[in-house]
Amino acid sequence: MQRRSQAGRALLLGAMLCLWAGLGAAPAHARPSFEAWRAALWPDARAFGITRETFDSAFSGITPDTSLPDLETPTEKKRPARGQTEFTRPPQAYVDDARIARLADTGRDLASKYRGVLDKIEARFGVDRAAVLAIWGRETAYGTYQMRHDAIRALATQAYMGRRADMFRQELLFALKMLQDGVVTRERFRTSWAGATGLTQFMPSEFDKLAVDIDGDGRRDIWSVPDALASAANQLAAKGWISGRTWGYEVLLPKGVTCAEDGPPRTKPVRAWTDRGVRRVAGRTFTRESLAYETFLFSPGGGMGPTFLVTENFMVFKRYNMSDLYALFVGHLMDRIQGGGRFIQGWDRITQLPTRQIAAIQRILQREGYAIEKIDGFIGPNTRSQIGTYQLRNGLPVDCWPSEALLATMQRLSDARDR
Repeated sequence: MQRRSQAGRALLLGAMLCLWAGLGAAPAHARPSFEAWRAALWPDARAFGITRETFDSAFSGITPDTSLPDLETPTEKKRPARGQTEFTRPPQAYVDDARIARLADTGRDLASKYRGVLDKIEARFGVDRAAVLAIWGRETAYGTYQMRHDAIRALATQAYMGRRADMFRQELLFALKMLQDGVVTRERFRTSWAGATGLTQFMPSEFDKLAVDIDGDGRRDIWSVPDALASAANQLAAKGWISGRTWGYEVLLPKGVTCAEDGPPRTKPVRAWTDRGVRRVAGRTFTRESLAYETFLFSPGGGMGPTFLVTENFMVFKRYNMSDLYALFVGHLMDRIQGGGRFIQGWDRITQLPTRQIAAIQRILQREGYAIEKIDGFIGPNTRSQIGTYQLRNGLPVDCWPSEALLATMQRLSDARDR
Protein backbone atom coordinates (compact mmCIF):
# COMPACT_ATOMS: atom_id res chain seq x y z
CA MET A 1 0.00 0.00 0.00
CA GLN A 2 2.82 2.38 0.88
CA ARG A 3 4.66 1.49 -2.35
CA ARG A 4 1.50 2.22 -4.36
CA SER A 5 1.12 5.59 -2.62
CA GLN A 6 4.72 6.52 -3.36
CA ALA A 7 4.26 5.56 -7.02
CA GLY A 8 1.12 7.67 -7.20
CA ARG A 9 2.92 10.68 -5.75
CA ALA A 10 5.76 10.21 -8.23
CA LEU A 11 3.33 10.09 -11.14
CA LEU A 12 1.58 13.21 -9.87
CA LEU A 13 4.91 15.05 -9.49
CA GLY A 14 5.97 14.00 -12.97
CA ALA A 15 2.70 15.19 -14.45
CA MET A 16 3.02 18.52 -12.66
CA LEU A 17 6.58 19.00 -13.91
CA CYS A 18 5.59 18.16 -17.47
CA LEU A 19 2.69 20.59 -17.29
CA TRP A 20 4.99 23.29 -15.91
CA ALA A 21 7.56 22.58 -18.63
CA GLY A 22 4.93 23.02 -21.32
CA LEU A 23 3.77 26.33 -19.92
CA GLY A 24 7.19 27.96 -19.66
CA ALA A 25 8.52 29.61 -16.51
CA ALA A 26 6.22 29.29 -13.53
CA PRO A 27 5.68 32.13 -11.09
CA ALA A 28 8.79 32.37 -8.93
CA HIS A 29 6.99 31.31 -5.75
CA ALA A 30 5.76 28.11 -7.52
CA ARG A 31 8.95 27.33 -9.43
CA PRO A 32 10.38 23.82 -8.90
CA SER A 33 14.02 23.35 -8.06
CA PHE A 34 16.54 23.65 -10.87
CA GLU A 35 17.25 19.93 -10.54
CA ALA A 36 13.56 19.06 -10.95
CA TRP A 37 13.30 21.41 -13.92
CA ARG A 38 16.35 19.79 -15.53
CA ALA A 39 14.84 16.33 -15.00
CA ALA A 40 11.65 17.48 -16.71
CA LEU A 41 13.71 18.82 -19.62
CA TRP A 42 15.35 15.48 -20.35
CA PRO A 43 12.37 13.83 -22.18
CA ASP A 44 12.18 16.83 -24.52
CA ALA A 45 15.92 16.68 -25.12
CA ARG A 46 15.78 12.97 -25.85
CA ALA A 47 12.91 13.53 -28.32
CA PHE A 48 15.06 16.25 -29.91
CA GLY A 49 17.76 13.67 -30.58
CA ILE A 50 20.08 14.53 -27.69
CA THR A 51 21.87 11.59 -26.09
CA ARG A 52 21.99 11.08 -22.36
CA GLU A 53 25.76 11.45 -22.46
CA THR A 54 25.56 14.86 -24.16
CA PHE A 55 22.80 16.01 -21.82
CA ASP A 56 24.56 14.98 -18.60
CA SER A 57 27.91 16.33 -19.76
CA ALA A 58 26.40 19.69 -20.72
CA PHE A 59 24.65 20.11 -17.37
CA SER A 60 27.52 18.87 -15.23
CA GLY A 61 28.09 21.45 -12.50
CA ILE A 62 25.56 23.90 -13.98
CA THR A 63 23.59 26.16 -11.65
CA PRO A 64 21.40 29.14 -12.57
CA ASP A 65 23.21 32.43 -13.10
CA THR A 66 20.92 34.79 -11.22
CA SER A 67 23.01 37.81 -12.21
CA LEU A 68 21.58 37.71 -15.74
CA PRO A 69 19.04 40.33 -16.82
CA ASP A 70 15.46 39.63 -17.89
CA LEU A 71 14.73 37.08 -15.14
CA GLU A 72 11.66 36.59 -12.97
CA THR A 73 12.92 37.25 -9.46
CA PRO A 74 11.57 35.65 -6.27
CA THR A 75 9.57 38.81 -5.58
CA GLU A 76 7.90 38.43 -8.99
CA LYS A 77 9.42 41.62 -10.34
CA LYS A 78 11.00 41.47 -13.77
CA ARG A 79 14.59 42.48 -13.76
CA PRO A 80 15.44 45.16 -16.28
CA ALA A 81 17.15 43.91 -19.42
CA ARG A 82 20.42 45.58 -18.59
CA GLY A 83 22.06 44.12 -21.69
CA GLN A 84 19.51 45.67 -24.00
CA THR A 85 21.13 49.08 -24.38
CA GLU A 86 18.98 49.66 -27.47
CA PHE A 87 16.06 50.21 -25.09
CA THR A 88 17.71 51.85 -22.11
CA ARG A 89 19.94 54.61 -23.51
CA PRO A 90 19.03 57.80 -25.38
CA PRO A 91 19.52 57.50 -29.14
CA GLN A 92 22.49 59.86 -29.40
CA ALA A 93 24.37 57.73 -26.86
CA TYR A 94 23.63 54.47 -28.65
CA VAL A 95 24.38 55.76 -32.17
CA ASP A 96 27.66 57.29 -31.05
CA ASP A 97 29.45 59.01 -33.94
CA ALA A 98 32.99 58.49 -32.67
CA ARG A 99 32.40 54.79 -32.19
CA ILE A 100 30.81 54.40 -35.61
CA ALA A 101 33.69 56.28 -37.22
CA ARG A 102 36.21 53.87 -35.66
CA LEU A 103 34.22 50.84 -36.72
CA ALA A 104 33.86 52.23 -40.25
CA ASP A 105 37.64 52.69 -40.58
CA THR A 106 38.23 49.09 -39.52
CA GLY A 107 35.37 47.90 -41.73
CA ARG A 108 36.95 49.42 -44.83
CA ASP A 109 40.25 47.70 -44.02
CA LEU A 110 38.47 44.38 -43.58
CA ALA A 111 36.54 44.87 -46.82
CA SER A 112 39.88 44.98 -48.59
CA LYS A 113 41.34 42.05 -46.64
CA TYR A 114 38.36 39.76 -47.30
CA ARG A 115 37.52 41.01 -50.79
CA GLY A 116 37.47 37.54 -52.34
CA VAL A 117 35.13 36.10 -49.71
CA LEU A 118 32.86 39.14 -49.89
CA ASP A 119 32.70 38.86 -53.69
CA LYS A 120 31.50 35.29 -53.29
CA ILE A 121 28.97 36.28 -50.62
CA GLU A 122 27.46 39.07 -52.71
CA ALA A 123 27.20 36.80 -55.75
CA ARG A 124 25.54 33.98 -53.81
CA PHE A 125 23.18 35.87 -51.48
CA GLY A 126 22.65 39.27 -53.10
CA VAL A 127 23.45 41.05 -49.81
CA ASP A 128 25.77 44.05 -49.90
CA ARG A 129 29.18 43.39 -48.35
CA ALA A 130 28.95 46.55 -46.27
CA ALA A 131 25.79 45.21 -44.63
CA VAL A 132 27.43 42.03 -43.33
CA LEU A 133 30.55 43.93 -42.29
CA ALA A 134 28.33 46.34 -40.35
CA ILE A 135 26.59 43.44 -38.61
CA TRP A 136 29.99 42.01 -37.66
CA GLY A 137 31.17 45.41 -36.41
CA ARG A 138 28.09 46.03 -34.30
CA GLU A 139 27.80 42.54 -32.86
CA THR A 140 31.36 41.78 -31.75
CA ALA A 141 33.50 44.76 -32.88
CA TYR A 142 34.92 42.52 -35.62
CA GLY A 143 35.63 39.71 -33.20
CA THR A 144 37.49 41.75 -30.59
CA TYR A 145 34.65 41.56 -28.06
CA GLN A 146 34.81 38.33 -26.09
CA MET A 147 31.56 36.71 -24.97
CA ARG A 148 31.32 36.47 -21.18
CA HIS A 149 28.84 33.65 -20.63
CA ASP A 150 28.86 29.88 -20.82
CA ALA A 151 26.23 29.04 -23.44
CA ILE A 152 24.47 26.23 -21.60
CA ARG A 153 24.38 28.03 -18.27
CA ALA A 154 23.02 31.26 -19.81
CA LEU A 155 20.36 29.49 -21.87
CA ALA A 156 19.39 27.12 -19.06
CA THR A 157 18.99 30.05 -16.67
CA GLN A 158 16.77 31.91 -19.11
CA ALA A 159 14.76 28.75 -19.85
CA TYR A 160 14.36 28.04 -16.13
CA MET A 161 13.53 31.48 -14.77
CA GLY A 162 13.57 33.96 -17.65
CA ARG A 163 10.74 36.18 -18.80
CA ARG A 164 10.76 34.39 -22.19
CA ALA A 165 11.27 30.89 -20.85
CA ASP A 166 9.52 29.04 -23.68
CA MET A 167 11.70 30.63 -26.34
CA PHE A 168 14.90 29.96 -24.42
CA ARG A 169 13.90 26.36 -23.73
CA GLN A 170 13.87 25.79 -27.48
CA GLU A 171 17.17 27.63 -27.95
CA LEU A 172 18.72 25.46 -25.24
CA LEU A 173 17.74 22.31 -27.13
CA PHE A 174 19.37 23.66 -30.29
CA ALA A 175 22.49 24.55 -28.28
CA LEU A 176 22.68 20.98 -26.99
CA LYS A 177 22.38 19.80 -30.58
CA MET A 178 25.33 22.02 -31.54
CA LEU A 179 27.42 20.34 -28.87
CA GLN A 180 26.31 16.88 -29.89
CA ASP A 181 27.03 17.52 -33.57
CA GLY A 182 30.53 18.71 -32.74
CA VAL A 183 29.89 22.21 -34.08
CA VAL A 184 31.68 23.74 -31.12
CA THR A 185 33.45 22.54 -28.00
CA ARG A 186 32.01 23.29 -24.62
CA GLU A 187 35.00 25.46 -23.74
CA ARG A 188 34.59 27.55 -26.90
CA PHE A 189 30.81 27.82 -26.61
CA ARG A 190 30.60 31.36 -25.20
CA THR A 191 27.61 33.60 -25.69
CA SER A 192 25.91 36.86 -24.78
CA TRP A 193 23.57 36.76 -21.79
CA ALA A 194 20.78 35.89 -24.22
CA GLY A 195 22.62 32.96 -25.83
CA ALA A 196 23.81 34.50 -29.12
CA THR A 197 27.17 33.18 -30.30
CA GLY A 198 29.80 33.50 -33.01
CA LEU A 199 31.32 36.52 -34.74
CA THR A 200 27.94 37.73 -36.00
CA GLN A 201 25.91 36.53 -33.00
CA PHE A 202 23.62 33.71 -34.03
CA MET A 203 21.01 32.20 -31.75
CA PRO A 204 21.32 28.40 -31.79
CA SER A 205 18.06 27.91 -33.71
CA GLU A 206 19.20 30.40 -36.36
CA PHE A 207 22.50 28.56 -36.63
CA ASP A 208 20.63 25.33 -37.28
CA LYS A 209 18.59 26.85 -40.11
CA LEU A 210 20.87 29.43 -41.69
CA ALA A 211 24.56 28.93 -40.92
CA VAL A 212 26.67 28.41 -44.06
CA ASP A 213 29.94 26.67 -44.93
CA ILE A 214 31.28 28.97 -47.64
CA ASP A 215 34.95 28.05 -47.40
CA GLY A 216 34.22 24.40 -48.19
CA ASP A 217 35.97 22.82 -45.20
CA GLY A 218 32.89 20.80 -44.25
CA ARG A 219 32.09 22.84 -41.16
CA ARG A 220 29.65 25.68 -40.57
CA ASP A 221 32.05 27.65 -38.40
CA ILE A 222 30.53 30.97 -37.33
CA TRP A 223 33.69 31.66 -35.34
CA SER A 224 35.62 31.94 -38.63
CA VAL A 225 35.30 35.10 -40.73
CA PRO A 226 34.22 33.54 -44.08
CA ASP A 227 31.49 31.34 -42.62
CA ALA A 228 30.33 34.00 -40.13
CA LEU A 229 29.90 36.65 -42.83
CA ALA A 230 28.25 34.23 -45.24
CA SER A 231 25.89 33.06 -42.50
CA ALA A 232 24.95 36.65 -41.67
CA ALA A 233 24.28 37.29 -45.36
CA ASN A 234 22.13 34.17 -45.58
CA GLN A 235 20.18 35.29 -42.54
CA LEU A 236 19.60 38.77 -43.99
CA ALA A 237 18.51 37.23 -47.29
CA ALA A 238 16.12 34.88 -45.49
CA LYS A 239 14.62 37.85 -43.66
CA GLY A 240 13.82 39.63 -46.91
CA TRP A 241 16.88 41.65 -47.96
CA ILE A 242 16.31 43.53 -51.23
CA SER A 243 19.49 43.56 -53.29
CA GLY A 244 20.82 46.94 -54.37
CA ARG A 245 18.57 48.94 -52.06
CA THR A 246 19.63 51.23 -49.22
CA TRP A 247 18.21 50.96 -45.72
CA GLY A 248 17.08 54.60 -45.62
CA TYR A 249 17.56 58.31 -46.32
CA GLU A 250 18.08 61.18 -43.92
CA VAL A 251 15.35 63.74 -44.67
CA LEU A 252 13.99 67.16 -43.71
CA LEU A 253 10.32 67.54 -42.82
CA PRO A 254 8.26 70.48 -44.06
CA LYS A 255 5.67 72.27 -41.97
CA GLY A 256 2.66 70.02 -41.62
CA VAL A 257 4.60 66.74 -41.46
CA THR A 258 5.75 65.74 -37.99
CA CYS A 259 7.14 62.81 -36.05
CA ALA A 260 3.54 61.96 -35.15
CA GLU A 261 3.42 60.25 -38.55
CA ASP A 262 6.26 57.88 -37.69
CA GLY A 263 6.06 54.15 -38.13
CA PRO A 264 5.22 51.26 -40.46
CA PRO A 265 1.43 51.84 -40.40
CA ARG A 266 2.03 54.95 -42.54
CA THR A 267 4.21 53.24 -45.15
CA LYS A 268 3.93 54.80 -48.61
CA PRO A 269 6.11 55.34 -51.69
CA VAL A 270 8.88 57.92 -51.49
CA ARG A 271 7.02 59.94 -54.14
CA ALA A 272 4.05 60.35 -51.77
CA TRP A 273 6.36 61.86 -49.17
CA THR A 274 8.11 64.17 -51.63
CA ASP A 275 4.70 65.35 -52.88
CA ARG A 276 4.12 66.60 -49.32
CA GLY A 277 7.44 68.42 -49.25
CA VAL A 278 9.74 65.87 -47.61
CA ARG A 279 13.28 66.36 -48.97
CA ARG A 280 16.65 64.72 -48.55
CA VAL A 281 19.25 66.60 -46.53
CA ALA A 282 22.10 68.66 -47.99
CA GLY A 283 20.46 69.06 -51.38
CA ARG A 284 20.68 65.35 -52.17
CA THR A 285 18.05 63.94 -54.49
CA PHE A 286 16.15 60.70 -54.88
CA THR A 287 16.78 58.61 -57.97
CA ARG A 288 13.84 57.94 -60.26
CA GLU A 289 13.86 54.30 -59.18
CA SER A 290 13.88 55.13 -55.47
CA LEU A 291 10.74 57.27 -55.76
CA ALA A 292 8.78 54.01 -55.97
CA TYR A 293 10.33 52.48 -52.81
CA GLU A 294 7.89 51.84 -49.99
CA THR A 295 9.10 53.80 -46.95
CA PHE A 296 7.98 55.15 -43.61
CA LEU A 297 9.14 57.99 -41.38
CA PHE A 298 11.55 57.13 -38.59
CA SER A 299 12.46 59.77 -35.99
CA PRO A 300 14.46 57.93 -33.30
CA GLY A 301 14.77 61.07 -31.15
CA GLY A 302 11.29 62.32 -31.92
CA GLY A 303 11.52 65.93 -33.07
CA MET A 304 14.92 66.35 -31.38
CA GLY A 305 17.21 64.52 -33.77
CA PRO A 306 17.63 63.28 -37.33
CA THR A 307 14.64 61.98 -39.28
CA PHE A 308 14.74 59.28 -41.92
CA LEU A 309 12.66 57.63 -44.59
CA VAL A 310 13.45 53.94 -44.16
CA THR A 311 12.97 51.07 -46.60
CA GLU A 312 12.27 47.37 -46.22
CA ASN A 313 15.98 46.72 -45.64
CA PHE A 314 15.72 48.70 -42.39
CA MET A 315 13.07 46.20 -41.31
CA VAL A 316 15.38 43.35 -42.32
CA PHE A 317 18.01 44.71 -39.92
CA LYS A 318 15.28 44.83 -37.27
CA ARG A 319 14.48 41.17 -37.89
CA TYR A 320 18.13 40.43 -37.14
CA ASN A 321 17.76 42.32 -33.83
CA MET A 322 14.35 43.71 -32.89
CA SER A 323 15.48 47.25 -32.11
CA ASP A 324 15.05 50.47 -34.06
CA LEU A 325 18.34 51.82 -32.78
CA TYR A 326 20.18 48.62 -33.68
CA ALA A 327 18.87 48.89 -37.25
CA LEU A 328 19.86 52.57 -37.39
CA PHE A 329 23.34 51.83 -36.05
CA VAL A 330 23.98 49.03 -38.54
CA GLY A 331 22.50 50.97 -41.45
CA HIS A 332 24.56 54.05 -40.67
CA LEU A 333 27.73 51.98 -40.17
CA MET A 334 27.04 50.35 -43.54
CA ASP A 335 26.89 53.79 -45.15
CA ARG A 336 30.09 54.91 -43.43
CA ILE A 337 31.97 51.79 -44.56
CA GLN A 338 30.92 52.71 -48.10
CA GLY A 339 32.36 56.20 -47.66
CA GLY A 340 29.31 58.10 -46.43
CA GLY A 341 29.48 60.82 -43.78
CA ARG A 342 27.89 61.55 -40.43
CA PHE A 343 24.27 62.60 -40.03
CA ILE A 344 23.58 66.16 -41.15
CA GLN A 345 21.04 66.90 -38.42
CA GLY A 346 22.34 66.91 -34.87
CA TRP A 347 20.86 65.52 -31.69
CA ASP A 348 19.47 67.68 -28.91
CA ARG A 349 20.38 66.77 -25.33
CA ILE A 350 17.83 63.98 -25.18
CA THR A 351 17.35 62.28 -21.83
CA GLN A 352 15.91 58.82 -21.30
CA LEU A 353 13.18 58.48 -18.68
CA PRO A 354 13.12 55.44 -16.39
CA THR A 355 10.90 52.69 -17.76
CA ARG A 356 8.32 53.21 -14.99
CA GLN A 357 7.74 56.81 -16.13
CA ILE A 358 7.55 55.82 -19.79
CA ALA A 359 5.05 53.16 -18.76
CA ALA A 360 3.03 55.82 -16.90
CA ILE A 361 2.83 57.88 -20.11
CA GLN A 362 1.79 54.78 -22.06
CA ARG A 363 -0.85 54.01 -19.45
CA ILE A 364 -2.44 57.47 -19.75
CA LEU A 365 -2.36 57.26 -23.54
CA GLN A 366 -4.02 53.84 -23.46
CA ARG A 367 -6.67 54.99 -20.96
CA GLU A 368 -7.53 57.94 -23.22
CA GLY A 369 -8.01 55.76 -26.28
CA TYR A 370 -4.67 56.08 -28.06
CA ALA A 371 -3.31 53.04 -29.91
CA ILE A 372 -1.08 51.66 -27.15
CA GLU A 373 -1.45 47.89 -27.03
CA LYS A 374 1.41 47.07 -24.69
CA ILE A 375 2.62 48.96 -21.64
CA ASP A 376 6.28 48.00 -21.45
CA GLY A 377 8.18 51.19 -20.61
CA PHE A 378 10.12 51.14 -23.88
CA ILE A 379 10.21 53.94 -26.45
CA GLY A 380 9.28 52.45 -29.80
CA PRO A 381 7.95 54.09 -32.96
CA ASN A 382 4.34 53.58 -31.94
CA THR A 383 4.83 55.17 -28.52
CA ARG A 384 6.60 58.15 -30.12
CA SER A 385 3.86 58.48 -32.72
CA GLN A 386 1.06 58.31 -30.15
CA ILE A 387 2.82 60.90 -27.99
CA GLY A 388 3.04 63.17 -31.04
CA THR A 389 -0.65 62.67 -31.80
CA TYR A 390 -1.50 63.47 -28.17
CA GLN A 391 0.60 66.62 -28.32
CA LEU A 392 -1.11 67.74 -31.55
CA ARG A 393 -4.60 67.17 -30.14
CA ASN A 394 -3.82 69.03 -26.93
CA GLY A 395 -2.08 72.00 -28.52
CA LEU A 396 1.34 71.10 -27.14
CA PRO A 397 4.70 71.44 -28.91
CA VAL A 398 5.20 68.28 -30.94
CA ASP A 399 8.44 66.46 -30.17
CA CYS A 400 7.10 62.89 -29.80
CA TRP A 401 9.38 62.23 -26.86
CA PRO A 402 8.52 61.11 -23.30
CA SER A 403 9.78 63.59 -20.71
CA GLU A 404 9.08 64.48 -17.10
CA ALA A 405 7.43 67.70 -18.24
CA LEU A 406 5.16 65.82 -20.64
CA LEU A 407 4.21 63.28 -17.97
CA ALA A 408 3.34 66.08 -15.53
CA THR A 409 1.19 67.79 -18.18
CA MET A 410 -0.55 64.54 -19.08
CA GLN A 411 -1.31 63.80 -15.44
CA ARG A 412 -2.69 67.31 -14.90
CA LEU A 413 -4.91 67.15 -18.00
CA SER A 414 -6.03 63.65 -17.14
CA ASP A 415 -6.97 64.72 -13.59
CA ALA A 416 -8.89 67.69 -14.97
CA ARG A 417 -10.88 65.44 -17.31
CA ASP A 418 -11.74 63.11 -14.44
CA ARG A 419 -13.23 65.90 -12.32
